[in-house]
Amino acid sequence: MELCSISSSSPPILQISSSKLKTATCFSLPKLSTSLAKINNNKKQCFSSTPTFTLSPKKKNTLVVRCAVANEPLPAEIHVTESPEPNSRVRLNVEVPRAVCEDSYQRVLNEFMKHAKVPGFRPGKNVPENILVNYVGRQNVQKAVIESILKRTLPHAMSSVDGRALKDSVHIATKFSEMEKTFTSLNKLVYDVVADVAPEVKWVSEDAYKNMKIVVEIDSDIDAQRTSEEELRRRHKSLSVLRIVTNRGLQIGDVAVLDISASTIEQDGSSAQRIPSAETTGFNFDTEDGDKVLPGFLDSIFGIQRGETKSFPLVFPESWNQENLRGVHAQFTVECKELFYRDFPELGDSIADKLLPGCSTLEEVKKALLQRCLEVEKTAKEQATDNAILDQLTKLVEVDVPQSLFEEQGRQFYGAKLLELQGSVKLNENQLASLTSPKAVNEYLEGQKENIINVIKQNLAVGDIFKRENLQFPTEELVKEVENSIAEFKRQNQEYDEERVKDQVEDILEGAKVLEWLREHADVEYICR
Repeated sequence: MELCSISSSSPPILQISSSKLKTATCFSLPKLSTSLAKINNNKKQCFSSTPTFTLSPKKKNTLVVRCAVANEPLPAEIHVTESPEPNSRVRLNVEVPRAVCEDSYQRVLNEFMKHAKVPGFRPGKNVPENILVNYVGRQNVQKAVIESILKRTLPHAMSSVDGRALKDSVHIATKFSEMEKTFTSLNKLVYDVVADVAPEVKWVSEDAYKNMKIVVEIDSDIDAQRTSEEELRRRHKSLSVLRIVTNRGLQIGDVAVLDISASTIEQDGSSAQRIPSAETTGFNFDTEDGDKVLPGFLDSIFGIQRGETKSFPLVFPESWNQENLRGVHAQFTVECKELFYRDFPELGDSIADKLLPGCSTLEEVKKALLQRCLEVEKTAKEQATDNAILDQLTKLVEVDVPQSLFEEQGRQFYGAKLLELQGSVKLNENQLASLTSPKAVNEYLEGQKENIINVIKQNLAVGDIFKRENLQFPTEELVKEVENSIAEFKRQNQEYDEERVKDQVEDILEGAKVLEWLREHADVEYICR
């Protein structure tokens, strides 16, 4: 009797063991944050010199510098003292002399005089200082003067870190109230500015990255010959027909429909507890996948016949995917509802085209499958090698990672993770709000801190090697990849920044060139695990 199809629902308790699923980790240089990309490309991402200036709140009593006016001559020089701080941060103590303060005071009064509508005076006409100040308000005048001083002096103060300060990392650390007190009592202004600067890449030794010794662990599953044989078997199996077993018990190669239940075996004699994740009905179990389920499960049901029930104890290994089940002793009860064997067509030239369209002989099928698997094996080995090289690089460099760079890179990773999640699961507004809350983001940054820092170190190391070894890539390759990326953005109707796209493509090409160079100069040993 033929069975055309049977439903399949794999219970979590019979999941494929993690040790059986290991493959080479797919490698790609992680997407760089904008600041990191610019550091690697040695482009200026310093305190901006564009014609606008704003101060906006970042934290309590903190002012974030967004941008500043271009340098303008000052009536006297300001005094700037630079002090290094942890995490590639510098603190600039800025002392603004009395001459600059008085000049700014006069400028502010002139501006108020032009626009203020003081009773008894026509707009634009001279107004006595005391009358103007009383009309505008002494405190308002003082605040305007301090802002004017900051506007004029910040570009001069930041010139000492020009080309080093990371974009959007600059902020005034001195409280505004403290600046007001200093200005009132001394008629001069003193304030501190802090900025993250491009971190220095320090190698443990000058030639540490040259002639690295790399050990690459390759899963035994990544074997082209064996994988091609398994793929041929899988394709042959897909052409088989399931028929009901009537006169024997379960054998290797059969497919059984099972009802499974399980409960804990308590060593102290206490009552057993059900294991809900192990209980399922109508589970289609292919005995050829016996090495992918709980060890001992297949042996325990071997020979079971249709309608028969077997009960047996098993222990979940410490390597089991579900952490809460590791080491748990369980009593399983399995009832065989149906039992089938596979009726295979003869494996020969007659089914070659069904095994692989376009092939006329079995030999052609085998060669084509082997070639595909060889390509996969090559790619997997290259990816595993690149991952091993990058892991080694993090051990060879010391980088004092700036906090702003860490947060920017981490937020980009978290954003990518959310996009991936949204693509697989439809999130409602409440869920999305929860996942994008500052608390959720900060928890992610803290939990992934080591990984984020390692990625930054890897990318900075790659960028440093690219410059040290004077590596290059063809300009036409850059142009082509940029055009392809922009075309993809347009095809998806997505907005894009062409300059940023170019930066990202440059990073990818540089990374590929560096990894190619490192592979050629490294001593690589492959071992199977």
